[in-house]
Amino acid sequence: MSSVYHLSVSEDEIAGAQIALLPGDPARVEKIATTEPIKNGRFIASHREFCTWLGDIRRTPIVITSTGIGGPSTTIVVEELARLGVHTFLRVGTTGALQSFVNIGDVVISTGAVRLDGASAHYAPIEYPAVADYALVWALVEAARTLKIPYHVGITCSSATFYPGQERSDSFGRYVIRELKGTKREWQRLGVLNYEMEAATLFVMCSALGLRAGCVCGVVDTPTQEEISAENLQVAEQNAIRVAGTATEIFLERHKP
Repeated sequence: MSSVYHLSVSEDEIAGAQIALLPGDPARVEKIATTEPIKNGRFIASHREFCTWLGDIRRTPIVITSTGIGGPSTTIVVEELARLGVHTFLRVGTTGALQSFVNIGDVVISTGAVRLDGASAHYAPIEYPAVADYALVWALVEAARTLKIPYHVGITCSSATFYPGQERSDSFGRYVIRELKGTKREWQRLGVLNYEMEAATLFVMCSALGLRAGCVCGVVDTPTQEEISAENLQVAEQNAIRVAGTATEIFLERHKP
């Protein structure tokens, strides 16, 4: 099979990988591919926002590809990797907490997502739920427990935008349209744990297509600390990477490709 258009990788190049780890940031791909339990990480391709490496866990190939930010580019990655034989997708992201009991450096393991992403509506009507695969949620929880990394399990809100959709006060316009005003408080009241931008798209798309999807994100800011420091980003990112890698290993013990 020739290379898929956007990712510029072929079936031969991913060596039969059936599991993909999906960070948003291209710079996070190498970090994941070179962090235990992943071994033999090696670069495959980089095209636009899509950077791809390959590694292995217990001799099982694992592909790591960046999605860029948001739902539209995430759909491209899932579509093209699925065409190459990948059936299990685990997002490895960063996130902003909505609840006061969630701290910087904790990880959030999403069971479902509020569909404010926009892109998921191209795969299923809005009444269709955005839910994670149970086996992946279980593996992520087991991984966090094993690593003794503080974790929270629950609902995520996936916003199509970083600034107005999350009612951030540091936007250029400092203005939020009427439809979005007060939504942050509402999600907090409803027990939503965090904001990010891709989980709802990933969950709906994979459920609709008969694929597996999960999501773990490291917390980089909280309701009382919106500014994201380099130090907080590094800690949150590393915790999410470690949980994702260990969860993949646990998942493979029960679900051989």
